[in-house]
Amino acid sequence: MKKLRKNLLTAATALSMLIGGTACGATICLEAEQFADLGGWAVDSQFIDQMGSSFLLAHGMGNPVSDAVTTFECPAAGTYHVWARTRNWTAPWSMHAAGTFTVKVNGKELPCALGRGAGGWLWQKAGEVKLEKGKATIALHDLTGFDGRCDAVCLTAGDAPSRPVAPAPSRTVKADLVVCGGGIAGTCAANSAARLGLKVALVQDRPMLGGANSSEVRVHLGGSMNLGPYPRLGDVVSEIGPAKGGNAQPAERYEDQRKLDVVKAEKNIQLFLSTRIIAAKKNGDRIVSVTGQDVVSGARTVFEAPLFADCTGDACVGALAGADFRMGRESKAETGEEMAPKKADKMTMGASVQWYTKDAGRAVAFPAEPWMIAFNEQNCEHGLRGDWDWETGMMRDQVSEFERIRDYGMLVVYSNWSFLKNKSAKRAKYEQHEFAWVAYVAGKRESRRLMGDHILTQQDIFDFVQYPDGTCCTTWAIDLHYPMPRNTKHYNGEPFRSICTHNRHYAYPIPYRCLYSRNVANLFMAGRNISVTHVALGTTRVMRTTGMMGEVVGMAARVCKDHGCLPRGVYANHLDELKSLMKKGVGTGKPQPPQNYNPGSFISGMPK
Repeated sequence: MKKLRKNLLTAATALSMLIGGTACGATICLEAEQFADLGGWAVDSQFIDQMGSSFLLAHGMGNPVSDAVTTFECPAAGTYHVWARTRNWTAPWSMHAAGTFTVKVNGKELPCALGRGAGGWLWQKAGEVKLEKGKATIALHDLTGFDGRCDAVCLTAGDAPSRPVAPAPSRTVKADLVVCGGGIAGTCAANSAARLGLKVALVQDRPMLGGANSSEVRVHLGGSMNLGPYPRLGDVVSEIGPAKGGNAQPAERYEDQRKLDVVKAEKNIQLFLSTRIIAAKKNGDRIVSVTGQDVVSGARTVFEAPLFADCTGDACVGALAGADFRMGRESKAETGEEMAPKKADKMTMGASVQWYTKDAGRAVAFPAEPWMIAFNEQNCEHGLRGDWDWETGMMRDQVSEFERIRDYGMLVVYSNWSFLKNKSAKRAKYEQHEFAWVAYVAGKRESRRLMGDHILTQQDIFDFVQYPDGTCCTTWAIDLHYPMPRNTKHYNGEPFRSICTHNRHYAYPIPYRCLYSRNVANLFMAGRNISVTHVALGTTRVMRTTGMMGEVVGMAARVCKDHGCLPRGVYANHLDELKSLMKKGVGTGKPQPPQNYNPGSFISGMPK
């Protein structure tokens, strides 16, 4: 850890942006995520596509976090104006700010509290400071513990700065297959391809693998495996999956290290953590390369390969490459699905900010703040934890508005808990409880869905339409989420609780043609972004199922390499070879953990 902090200090100093000027007129820009000592602040990289950078988040669940501190080189003595790029995240709902902080320079706290005002990302002035030439320290001092955020700090001769220009790519990585996204689907795709001899670059934008099944989000693995025509599909999922299930449980239950160990054991995988795909370059209908940006240092890497797999969930690579995609619900007239709405709309399943509390064994206070949403006995939500059904953003764009969606999820958790602790008639029940964990990485269910040569529908599944290219079985019920009527009644503009409908079906083999793009010739996909309707997504989106998709994609990539063909060519000319690989599987044969299948989610046997 000390070595890592030292490296970050070096990066922060090296990347400080010194833009000429008079003796004390240089501009010094420091990226907050590069501070040498992050203290209690966390790097939040979920919204790079929308706001241009990672930022530091003071996620103290109501308790101020310790200072983030770094040093920098002052090029000339003089008086400097100190600015921070920040935002008031509660502005859409209140005139008051939840997350505020100050800046300290050489231990001196500047006068202006930041994080107030308008709701967008903007430069706010912290104050002025006199500096001598040479080394100086700067710190972010959290005031509230309620998710204040800082993207960068700049010292200028006067006016507010603009964002620094991004660096050019510094290196190129070549591979047989570039897997973008290190959730369960991407991790399985990378392992599958690597075990079959391909050189794989696995690029993940978080500091850990597992996606929604990591300790950042804490969602259990759903679905059944090792079924149907290819019972070896699921072996890799078993190797990386935790032994225990459950949502919103202590971090160790999700076994982050287990996933990392399996990947690091594969000599054919180059792993790039904390690297966000931000660009794609094409030649005709093929991707030539994608560019990844390190979410801390900002360094950029170009990844070149003949084949790519989009396992990002949001279909980031496909969108950058111009792949056909859908978002929202298709109409019943378009798809013929009984469960589809009469009219198409933009509604998606939402994102969950999960949370849980612990018994502190003593009375614990929690503040009542003016920025909080007003709760009362009629509209409050009683409980000591929030599971999957604390779900926001169903009528918002799950990509472009995702910071607001996540923030609303945190806002209602804090506001509701404050009411339960301070005003509820049952407040004695909550007196000794305090937050043990509130997610700041929201668990997303749905956004873009890439279109393949086949679009899976409700009819395919319920009528058990058998296609020659069936692969892994989807077993979860068609599980669709909707705003909870009672909650919607009180919060019609933005409900935050959900209900679901479960429609069980026989275990159904997903056609291989759902796993590659119909118009970007060398793009595979695995995960919740495959080629399905909104209705069919209700069954395919759970992680044991998406992991098996990844296994299939890795196998198909092997067939592509053997024959110099593209994903569509596997279906057209080499399907038997893919079937042979699926039959054999790529598991290591090591003992597997107990499987938390969901036996009630599908109908056993075969339709008559």
